[in-house]
Amino acid sequence: MIPALILGGGPAGASAAIRLASAKAPHLLIERTRETGDAICGGFLSWRTLESLATLGIEPEALGPARVATVRLFSGDSVAEARLPRPAHGVSRRHLDTLLLARAAQAGAVIERGVTVRETTSRAARLQDGTMLQAEALFLASGKHDVRGLARPEAARGADPTLGLRLRLGPAPALDRLIGDAIELHLFDRGYAGIVLQEDGTANLCMAVHRSRLTEAGDPEKLLAALAAESPQLAERLGYRIGGGIDAIANVPYGWRVRNGEAGLFRLGDQAGVIPSLAGEGMGIAIASGIRAADAYLVGGSAAAAPFQHRLARDLARPIGLAGWIRGAAERPHITQALLPLARNVPILVDLIARATRIGHDRS
Repeated sequence: MIPALILGGGPAGASAAIRLASAKAPHLLIERTRETGDAICGGFLSWRTLESLATLGIEPEALGPARVATVRLFSGDSVAEARLPRPAHGVSRRHLDTLLLARAAQAGAVIERGVTVRETTSRAARLQDGTMLQAEALFLASGKHDVRGLARPEAARGADPTLGLRLRLGPAPALDRLIGDAIELHLFDRGYAGIVLQEDGTANLCMAVHRSRLTEAGDPEKLLAALAAESPQLAERLGYRIGGGIDAIANVPYGWRVRNGEAGLFRLGDQAGVIPSLAGEGMGIAIASGIRAADAYLVGGSAAAAPFQHRLARDLARPIGLAGWIRGAAERPHITQALLPLARNVPILVDLIARATRIGHDRS
């Protein structure tokens, strides 16, 4: 019997492992990949997320030079820009995950890689080779990927589900000048694209688009061509594209969150709640939930799982709900065309929205 079993070595699972290892609590983290890759992710770390990382022993300097100070919004020919409440950071998942897992190992975490989980219950996991791992407490941190047995409901994906697409831009000095210290959001019919510079000088372009829009275009390449024709600003940035591939993930259940918990099962990150990516708080929720879950377990053991999940669901209600409302407006060009001048002329609104969609690692 394993006291604490963590499924997934991304930001949520690694954060929980760091906390448990630092407290010398017995545990095991298993991760399906043998090498750290670059998951489909927006790459934005808010100031609240930087605070959470600092409690784990990771300072902003370790993340690289891609500081973010402004948000820039595009819709058709309209552009609005506003300062963020506090400095943020752009980073690739490969770099962030490498830092977190290295910090976990340094703290004494027990990590096994190249281990695939085929099925789970609230306190057990069946591996690809048939081995059953029993646990007093299971920390489900598999990100956007569901595991049979504890998968999120199909209804959460909606009638016109969202797909995530990701590609790389640059590096190029001209691209640096275009984006600068901003996180850019390019809004269009039934979707949006976020762009931010990363630690290696490239820019991450991550897109959320409804399946109906992709179906109308025909395929991802044709969709990019259509979007470039609609937006000269986005077309200019796509001109710096590197590599021919487009990474994709299907059926992202934006807006979903688990409402009730059960003893022994700690759902973390996207397995607890999925905030629309334009809020830039997905990694923040993952890291904060990992810290909170580990802290709750250290105090109350497996019985702390249900109260932890209830508190997390309560704290996620406002960020996910507000981000969902903004996403609904952002995907309708006639609405964004009307609202962007307001964001430009009353930048305090952007500040207030940015603050209201954050979550911290504390349990208040």
